[in-house]
Amino acid sequence: MIRTSKPTFNEALRYWLKLGLISFGGPAGQISMMHKDLVEKRKWIDEDHFLQALNFCMLLPGPEAQQLAIYIGWLLHGTKGGIIAGIFFVLPSIFILWGLSWLYASMGNVPAVAAFFYGLKPAVAAIVAEAAIRIGKKSLKNWVLLSLAALSFIGIYFLQIPFPAIILAAGLIGYSKGVFLPAKFVVIGNNRSSHPAEPMRSESAPSAESQANWRHSLKVIAICVPLWFLPLIVLGFWRGWNDIFIDIGILFSKAAMVTFGGAYAVLAYISQQAVNHYAWLQPEQMIDGLGLAETTPGPLIMVTQFVGYLAAYTHAKGLQPAIAGAIGGLLTTWVTFAPCFMWIFVGAPYIERIRNNKKLGAALSAITAAVVGVVLNLCVIFTYHVLLPEGKGFDWYALGASLVAFVGMQFFKWGMIPVIIGSALAGFIWKMFV
Repeated sequence: MIRTSKPTFNEALRYWLKLGLISFGGPAGQISMMHKDLVEKRKWIDEDHFLQALNFCMLLPGPEAQQLAIYIGWLLHGTKGGIIAGIFFVLPSIFILWGLSWLYASMGNVPAVAAFFYGLKPAVAAIVAEAAIRIGKKSLKNWVLLSLAALSFIGIYFLQIPFPAIILAAGLIGYSKGVFLPAKFVVIGNNRSSHPAEPMRSESAPSAESQANWRHSLKVIAICVPLWFLPLIVLGFWRGWNDIFIDIGILFSKAAMVTFGGAYAVLAYISQQAVNHYAWLQPEQMIDGLGLAETTPGPLIMVTQFVGYLAAYTHAKGLQPAIAGAIGGLLTTWVTFAPCFMWIFVGAPYIERIRNNKKLGAALSAITAAVVGVVLNLCVIFTYHVLLPEGKGFDWYALGASLVAFVGMQFFKWGMIPVIIGSALAGFIWKMFV
């Protein structure tokens, strides 16, 4: 059996801190960065094991990139390794997006600032479109998986089928068809006949066998659930149970449990609830928030902090807007990311025990295909609001800027950060001087 190299806890700690500071590019970029560093360069985990962990994380609700970091941290150094990896992955972006959210809420109506945000929108539309194509190329290996992606898009865009129902159906189809059509569904490396390498664990990392039992699972749940809801309970006793902070906490706690498929899937759900149901934000503000999240390191799902900040900033009563926004943003971040640790610490030991199961691999492949359809749905929604801003008619500049950004990233390999900065500057010049 091939062996990978053994990192010390301090080596891993330094890496997770570095990753939290430089992990731009949304989930696709962050996953690619971890793959290059951990599989190819440092050899802390092998290719098949990495892909299997990734597909399990895509099966979970919430941000798959952060959950993948927790999973690998747990593999290498047990619970403390997973905690450190998960915290450092998001910590820098919390403070950066906090400042950007304040700037947007307090100065977003200043013409110069509004011009920069106007320029961001076409770049965001292009980024999401390019992400849909990139994920599709990696996931849709044959006509069966391509058909699942198409059905997923039709179901969520035209028929308004809830995303969890789509994911459940895809998983069941993949699990059953993995028996009858294994060549079409079992396309992930860890499910082929191979001899996968194992990560080198430190002595402090417990084996998966010792944690894949109901006693350990109940212990993790008993610790994580009270921590998850503690801030919400404190705010309820302080502000009352009909306060906007309670609505924020419940919405994003629910999102953490029902939004499967990573950041883009979460955005579709949050956009529906925050814009249409609660009317906390306008569709254009959601796109602005996504643009801000794209410019910061950390998970793309950090856009939820922007939503929570803006909702509390504009709707909380009896508090200064900046203080209310800070509480709303931090509460959102807490209830969004806290359950990620529970999902991994409960589920990962069982996945490690059955990770070469072909039916499971087929289910994960089918779910990944369905997620592509959801990303395409998000692409269509965002592009629509960029090109047809509410009450303003068709925006020809936005169309041209989106096409330039998309062609640059797709065919000339422009980096995401240069595209975002360039788009913001171009929008500023267009609004202020043309």
